[in-house]
Amino acid sequence: MWNERYGAPGFAYGTEPNDFLAEVATRIPAGRVLSIADGEGRNGVHLAALGYAVTSVDASSVGLAKAQRLAESRGVRINTVVADLAEYVITPGAWEGIVSIFCHLPPSLRRQVHAQVVRGLVPGGLFVLESYSAQQLGRGTGGPTSIELLPTLDLLREELTGLEWLHAVEIERDVHEGTFHDGLSAVVQVIGRKPE
Repeated sequence: MWNERYGAPGFAYGTEPNDFLAEVATRIPAGRVLSIADGEGRNGVHLAALGYAVTSVDASSVGLAKAQRLAESRGVRINTVVADLAEYVITPGAWEGIVSIFCHLPPSLRRQVHAQVVRGLVPGGLFVLESYSAQQLGRGTGGPTSIELLPTLDLLREELTGLEWLHAVEIERDVHEGTFHDGLSAVVQVIGRKPE
């Protein structure tokens, strides 16, 4: 499905970074950043332009090929890894930042990935997440149509035990990212820090 979506002309979610990520990215300590489900690379490329050493992981080889082209057009470099998150191992203690933007996973896989996120951060490292929340269901402005793929803040607090919460909200905001994210949306945003 993702290769088909990313195989269409243009960029499905645009070439500019997610608004929330763009607002908070410089809070991530200098160094290595892992961008999970990075698709066509808009977020990873933005982070690379800020000077981070970025690894973008996605299941879509088509999306990541576009990510590499976007990086080249912006004069930056990113490392891309084609992998299913069910099988990808986040290296423990390796990342100053981990970013998850609109990565919607089944609950058991989300718990598995989030446990790896906590282990994967260096002390002082940040996890930045924005996702559609359960309140998004039925709005038609983006995101999954299955409630199980839409986390609540309470679920994320449980799954990310071990992080200090610097920002944790469920809000409504206008999201305008390409064809598939467009309009007033219910989102959950998290910034969590691995204790020093």
